[in-house]
Amino acid sequence: MNKSIVLLALASVFSTHVVCGADWPQWRGPDRSGVSAESGLLQSWPTTGPKLLWEGGAIGEGFSSLAISAGRIYTMGDKNGQSHLFCLKQQDGSVLWSLKVGKSGGNYTGTRCTPTVDGNLVFALGQFGDLVCAESSSGRERWRKNLAKDFGGSSGGWNYSESVLVDGDNLICSPGGRKATALALNKNTGAVIWATSLPGGGESHYSSWVVSNAVGLKQYVRLFSGGTFGVAASNGQFLWRYDKLGKNTANIPTPIPFGDYVFTAAGYGKGGALLKLSRRGASVVAEEVYYSRELKNKHGGIVKVGDYVYGDFDDRGSPWCANVMTGKVQWRRDGGVQGGGSACVTYADGRLYYRYQDGVMALVDASPQGGFRQISSFKIPDGMKKSWAHPVISGGLLYLRGMNKILCYDVRDPSRAPAADPVRRLWKDSTGRFQVEAIFKGIRSGNVILQKSDGSIIQVPLNRLSAADQAYLRGL
Repeated sequence: MNKSIVLLALASVFSTHVVCGADWPQWRGPDRSGVSAESGLLQSWPTTGPKLLWEGGAIGEGFSSLAISAGRIYTMGDKNGQSHLFCLKQQDGSVLWSLKVGKSGGNYTGTRCTPTVDGNLVFALGQFGDLVCAESSSGRERWRKNLAKDFGGSSGGWNYSESVLVDGDNLICSPGGRKATALALNKNTGAVIWATSLPGGGESHYSSWVVSNAVGLKQYVRLFSGGTFGVAASNGQFLWRYDKLGKNTANIPTPIPFGDYVFTAAGYGKGGALLKLSRRGASVVAEEVYYSRELKNKHGGIVKVGDYVYGDFDDRGSPWCANVMTGKVQWRRDGGVQGGGSACVTYADGRLYYRYQDGVMALVDASPQGGFRQISSFKIPDGMKKSWAHPVISGGLLYLRGMNKILCYDVRDPSRAPAADPVRRLWKDSTGRFQVEAIFKGIRSGNVILQKSDGSIIQVPLNRLSAADQAYLRGL
């Protein structure tokens, strides 16, 4: 087949909505990894912290992080007896619009979900299961559901906390319970696409879905009260379960899929595990490579950078680094510097951004060698009573959600030019019939984003690329 015809056909099949390089459109960023691709950032801060550009946004009480897309910031908060979805101007934090989602309160007062932005739509989940879809520019409501009332869901004692996943036309969420433990809705209408009762899944608990293309099969992976599960993206069919993290007080961290592996962890004394997925006939099997109680993590999250993972030891304000393939701990903080209580983490440009529960924001060297090294820190002014909202880095700026406000800091280093884009190369699919010369721009929802020489963008499913191209991406 003529190469141009193949390209045209692929371009018509794959979604052309592309996240801008500086966007952070959902929980933990474009690919839900908590890892930013930005460069040219400060490698240390002044003793008072980086420059505060603005503080704004009367957004109420909540633990929600931020989504940033097309010059707007989206978050949630409890205000005037209701939970709200807020849209703010990225330039100064002023509120553009708000939408009532559901009732306020919960076991911990305040919202938990980070909104998900997908082009002209934004999705938010209230702590009592109210799921809304709105127009991202105006806030006009398109549709709504309630995960408990409409689908017989059960969240657990700390209420619904997940940030819903949008993948193509699917919106993936987790009512929990026996009727629809996992659920896919049409993002445009809210109509049910599939509902799956996961054996042993139990309550929804507090994690969020991620996409895996392990063993050549697109699947969604999430942690429930009953452990870590994988379901087929096409129809929600149950594929595999890892139950060693089940029967726990609360299961919260987002799993990290890579290649044919999934790293998954939980706190409250549990631990972390690496799973190797493989085919066994028509089934998918999750085999434990290792399980380590040294890699427990309560709700600060874990990021993977190269061959290493970084988190907080349960919620003790004790960051750790471990080899993801062996579980061997490279270093762990044991006191000595500012910051205490649960530490949530984001990565960018060789540095780990740790936000401690006591309101200290810290910059930590991400090198796995040489031990723990906290380079800089500052006290966040007017921080939340529990500083749990994960930090966001977008467009060279650091955003911190606080009590009824958002703080925006400039972490760009004018003396360092941002790294150049990866080199242009020839990409092929697994059959060799599809070829395109393009620059790699990122991965979103399991699709590799490629930019051609004319500036046009195409997206190719990761599992459709040749083995050589997949190996190249693993080496980046």
